[in-house]
Amino acid sequence: MGNRINYSSGSKWEDIVGYSRAVRVGNTIEVTGTVADDQGTLMGGNDPYEQTKFALSKIESVLKEAGADLKDVVRTRMYVVNIDQWEEIGKAHQEFFGEIKPATTMIEVSRFIAPEYLVEIEATAIIQESD
Repeated sequence: MGNRINYSSGSKWEDIVGYSRAVRVGNTIEVTGTVADDQGTLMGGNDPYEQTKFALSKIESVLKEAGADLKDVVRTRMYVVNIDQWEEIGKAHQEFFGEIKPATTMIEVSRFIAPEYLVEIEATAIIQESD
């Protein structure tokens, strides 16, 4: 199964809630729900496209830290507060995953922990063994 490695963003919420930014066990990496927040600052304003791009770039960064890349992503889950914004959110997702095409889900939720967040994204990556 492999050793467990936890990756932290340094957010105070990780200790308060008891979670990690990402967890790698063996060749599998699970990335926690990711919003457009940079150390307490909302990124992307009230724009679902920009918020999605920022969240996906944060996911890409922690994947690289864990020894993976976007091409290793096999599933994403997108939680949105307004499903009518699916096209803008989907456009940003396509820009990151257009060639990779992971399994994905987009679900409308009633709200997030902070009302300014429009989208939260989780990802699962599996690092393929070299041939």
